[in-house]
Amino acid sequence: MNKIIIGVPVQQPQGFKAFIPAPFPPQSPLDLNGKIIAKHTEGIRLLGKLDGITALLPDKDWFLTMFIRKDASSSSQIEGTNATIMDAIESENAGPRSNMPDDVDDILHYITALNYGLERAKTFPFSLRFITELHGKLMIGARATHHAFPGEFRTKQNWISGTRPDNALFVPPPVNEMKAALADLENFIHAEDDYLPLIKAGLLHAQFETIHPFNDGNGRTGRMLITMFLWYKKLLEMPILYLSSYFKQHQKFYYEKLDGYHNGAVDSWLDFFLDGVIETADSAVQTCASITKLRERDMQKVQKLNRVASEVTVKILENLYKMPIAGIADIVKWTNYTQRGAYNAIDRLIKMNILYPLKSGENVYSQKWFYKDYLDLFSDKKAEYR
Repeated sequence: MNKIIIGVPVQQPQGFKAFIPAPFPPQSPLDLNGKIIAKHTEGIRLLGKLDGITALLPDKDWFLTMFIRKDASSSSQIEGTNATIMDAIESENAGPRSNMPDDVDDILHYITALNYGLERAKTFPFSLRFITELHGKLMIGARATHHAFPGEFRTKQNWISGTRPDNALFVPPPVNEMKAALADLENFIHAEDDYLPLIKAGLLHAQFETIHPFNDGNGRTGRMLITMFLWYKKLLEMPILYLSSYFKQHQKFYYEKLDGYHNGAVDSWLDFFLDGVIETADSAVQTCASITKLRERDMQKVQKLNRVASEVTVKILENLYKMPIAGIADIVKWTNYTQRGAYNAIDRLIKMNILYPLKSGENVYSQKWFYKDYLDLFSDKKAEYR
């Protein structure tokens, strides 16, 4: 693998070494090997395939919401959160956030930030200001382990692991060097250069994590930037590729490859990153295909009901694609039924093996039911529907 100078540790007056980035992007050519070029080609092919299959999905925004929830839970879990996508969905319409566990609230903040970024990117350039806005949405009102200062680049030295800079695993650049590195990063985003687009996305993420420009929330913000950049470069018509699940599955390797990037093993990081793009895109293609099969299967079940019951049950089913955990109040809202009518509709869906009780022994009017087969599609273990 080629060694590229990304930066060097430099002794600081305070008695520790901090990483000082070299001018970015690397001045020497990456000279990518044939294996990496081949992986890039495969990644682009699968992104095209993903675009094609998402174009066939009805109500695309509803399914996008589920992909965002999955990324939010995986990205937050990398940072130590224990909550799952099920916890997040159950909490989204469960009342004031002040009553939620911190780890669930972390996921909901991530969802808010990602949705904000996707909407903001339609009219605002991909820039340092955009990145600070994204960070602000992620951190405002969230639990903060290091005085996060939402939406503001840090003004003091930070470090990764350890109790202080001189025993830390990695010390990012001091503030002045951080500002210069961020300016280089912004220029790189907008430069008309010869970098292949997925290579550029991989470099963007690794360099952002190296700079570590916020007091807290760098990992989650940096992972959001991957999807934002791919969408900005028009590699995806629908922003549906999220790598956090891949990074969570290979978390130790993920950190090792980022650490290797600091030390010049750029090829090794890009090889890992492109594997993630390929695996995640292929998984998303399979998920979209399974959504279509599942929808056809369950619509066929519903259409066997009488006309009135069928029309209302279709309306419920369509809402379940966006909110796959629901209670009596949700069904009432979606259908304008009475509580008794809503329960009868739920009972029909239970008998068709579409809805399942979330918890056993609950009072019927406080019980929640979930669309199990649909939620299974967004777990790490994929199911097939025919």
